[in-house]
Amino acid sequence: MTSAPLPLTRPRSTRPLWLFAGVVAVFGALLGSLALGATDLPLDRTLAVLLHPDDTNESLIVHTLRLPRTLVALLAGAALGVSGLMLQGVTRNPLADPGILGVEAGGALGILLMVVFFPAAPGWAFVPAAFAGGTLAALVAYSVARSVGITPLRLALAGVAVASLVGAATRSVQILFEDRAQGALFALSGSVAGRGWEQVAQLGPWLTAGLLAALLLTPKLNILSLGEDVARSLGTRTERDSAVITGLGVLLAAASVSVVGPIGFVGLVVPHAARALVGPDHRYALPLAALLGASFLTAADIAARLIARPAETPVGILVAAAGAPFFVLLARRIGR
Repeated sequence: MTSAPLPLTRPRSTRPLWLFAGVVAVFGALLGSLALGATDLPLDRTLAVLLHPDDTNESLIVHTLRLPRTLVALLAGAALGVSGLMLQGVTRNPLADPGILGVEAGGALGILLMVVFFPAAPGWAFVPAAFAGGTLAALVAYSVARSVGITPLRLALAGVAVASLVGAATRSVQILFEDRAQGALFALSGSVAGRGWEQVAQLGPWLTAGLLAALLLTPKLNILSLGEDVARSLGTRTERDSAVITGLGVLLAAASVSVVGPIGFVGLVVPHAARALVGPDHRYALPLAALLGASFLTAADIAARLIARPAETPVGILVAAAGAPFFVLLARRIGR
């Protein structure tokens, strides 16, 4: 497989600064998300009711409506950013992304099948269902690309084809079981609108554990990104480590899809931005990807509220508008 071109290594002294900037970006996105919407709140008042809840309407808006929605956006964005970074690192494919490889489409189909055929399933079961669907889709995409000789572009094209096929299957199930499928439309909308504390509880444990595990695996990811031959010469069990890291990347994306639906291109754009800022060392790139992904998706959600307020634009549309041109430019660069 062709190695992904790595950005120039940044001076080590700037890495903590970029991580600090990422934390500031997350805090700014958090505060902006709590303050802006159909009804704007002053920033000082927003911060006051966030830290000291009271019985006012402002406090109700912040704690009941906007805070859980913001936490879902932060968690989902961080998960998608880290998932994309891990998949790009382990496959050494700069075009790898949970959406492009079919993981998000497979996860969405898994959730739909769970809602249609197991309507009484508990909330925690949707993440394993999305994981199973995402894993199956990724395996099919990899098998198709491998049958014709894997290159980054062929793997991406195979993933797009599989995602389209799975999307058609999803639409067929929605048509055949229209009444039952209504319950899945909220989860598969590609939006964080209307997400509450129930979704935070559903998403939080999976993503918190997954992100911590990803951070612990960064040394192995660094070795695998050097190539299989080098990794083996360093004593790494490449098959096992690749399977674990790939599975964790799929799990992070699937957990995100189980609550916000498929939102493409976050896992493509964010990893490239993180590596451009701190270099290819995943010990720094991964936490920065989590911070950038969280702030990026939350900022996109803020824009989705403001563009046509009081109506809301699905955040997936805005992210696609930003990510699709980046994908085209990156594919053209690799094709050359």
